[in-house]
Amino acid sequence: MLELPEGSWWDWDVVSWDPSRLILAAGHDLTYHHRLELHFEDPELVSCPASFQDPVFRAPTPAETTGVRDRLGTAPSVLIAFTADAGGPEPTEGLIAAGRLRVVEGLVYRYWRGELGPGERLAPWVRRPE
Repeated sequence: MLELPEGSWWDWDVVSWDPSRLILAAGHDLTYHHRLELHFEDPELVSCPASFQDPVFRAPTPAETTGVRDRLGTAPSVLIAFTADAGGPEPTEGLIAAGRLRVVEGLVYRYWRGELGPGERLAPWVRRPE
């Protein structure tokens, strides 16, 4: 089961996804910054909306576990399931299988900011203005 650090993790989105890593970001309002990232290394299966709110992380059901194992041919090292609000009439189910999970805390700005304090960084898409 996934345990998150103390904080206001209501708003979530995918900030980066390539064959080697899926990064989900969280905060109380993602307009200007986020303070939490989940780094799924070597994602093998991802069923996740691009943005969602108020997720409830839970243990995968036996059917989810069996379905992932059958699809991948082996049990993944990390299997995370959640139920969240993705803006539709019903809650959305998410399921992520990966080789490893890292929980990363820190202030990540989503806009250009020249002066960064200790532990602060810019989101990967932020570019210096011309």
